[in-house]
Amino acid sequence: MSSQPVPLTSAKIDRLLVRRYIFAGLCASLDSIGLARFAFTPLIPELIQAHWFSASSTAYLAAANLAGYVCGALIGRPIATRLANEHVLRLMMVLISAAFFACAVPLSFSWYFVWRFVSGIAGGVVMGLVAATILPHVPAARKGAAGGAIFLGLGLGIAGSGTVIPLLLELGLPQTWIGLGIISVILTAASWFAWPSSQLNPPARHPATPAVHAVRFGRDIRLLYLQYALMAAAAVPPMVFLVDFVARGLSRGTYLGAVFWAVYGLGAVAGPPLYGHLADRLGAQSTVRIVSLVMAAGLFAFYLTNNLILLAVVTVIVGTFAPGIVPLVLVRVHEVVIHNATRQNVAWTRASVISAAALAVAAYAFSALFNATGGNHRLLFLVAAVMLVLSLLAGMAASDNPRTAKNHA
Repeated sequence: MSSQPVPLTSAKIDRLLVRRYIFAGLCASLDSIGLARFAFTPLIPELIQAHWFSASSTAYLAAANLAGYVCGALIGRPIATRLANEHVLRLMMVLISAAFFACAVPLSFSWYFVWRFVSGIAGGVVMGLVAATILPHVPAARKGAAGGAIFLGLGLGIAGSGTVIPLLLELGLPQTWIGLGIISVILTAASWFAWPSSQLNPPARHPATPAVHAVRFGRDIRLLYLQYALMAAAAVPPMVFLVDFVARGLSRGTYLGAVFWAVYGLGAVAGPPLYGHLADRLGAQSTVRIVSLVMAAGLFAFYLTNNLILLAVVTVIVGTFAPGIVPLVLVRVHEVVIHNATRQNVAWTRASVISAAALAVAAYAFSALFNATGGNHRLLFLVAAVMLVLSLLAGMAASDNPRTAKNHA
């Protein structure tokens, strides 16, 4: 037997590079959304109990990140026209790290608000650019799986917020923010040299498209925007009210509520890779329809049953939804807008903005409905289920034939 090492072929080298790029995207999504947004939720009671801020002030601080996210999704592409994508992504991750360290010092409400807003901007920029930076290097048949791997960081952040945060809080609230900052620095350093260079982007197959602001899309993309907005809004009740539903709505206590949040986190980790795989196998459009139907059924189950075992099973399923729809919609964009990277990036940026706005509006709207109905959790789940039925109906109006879809894009 020969002891000579097997030389790396060009195909193997390409696969290794793609994996490196996907790793960078995973680090970015975990840092910018998984930690910067979702890690704040379990810290809210601690911020109040430590008398850093009042309950009403912490609600505004939570909203600051969402508002910044909308702004970041809007300005990401203009910034990237002046700086290379990889430089922008590195800068945003540095800003997120700085925001974590800054939040360890509660100088004032304004100080905190600004840094939460800055971390939201950075998250919006990252989410708008990360797919456009990596997916041009991924074969078409693997874009769903790649998108699922990139956005796995969202699910890891949800799951991690229920495990890492309690451990850090044993050291103290300032130390918790510092710990999150250290994790952010590690993610930034690990991905620093893993990003693809903009100079390596595959050449465009088509003539240059008009300026970004002049790009127009047809019916199928507009229907996808509507679907994405409805799906994002429907994800809010379980994401925000699940723990309170179990703890107070079912009178099972905060401990069991935390257990259900951990179960939700398990689903969140599985969501992006699962949805990406289904999109590659079944097509993104069919997967969106299946997911909308299954999630609507799951939310109806929250509305109807008190059985804890059934609710736990449904929680795992519903947990896949919020992080899973991101790579799914991304693949759907590439399915509708064919072989035109510039138009795909514009369509995805607009979809990200619409999703962020829908999340922010839904968070306030569901909170208002919750207060107006005297804390009726089940009604929130019912409304979310109806939204998914509407999303399913909107998807059924879209073109099934890719060639027809291209004409409508």
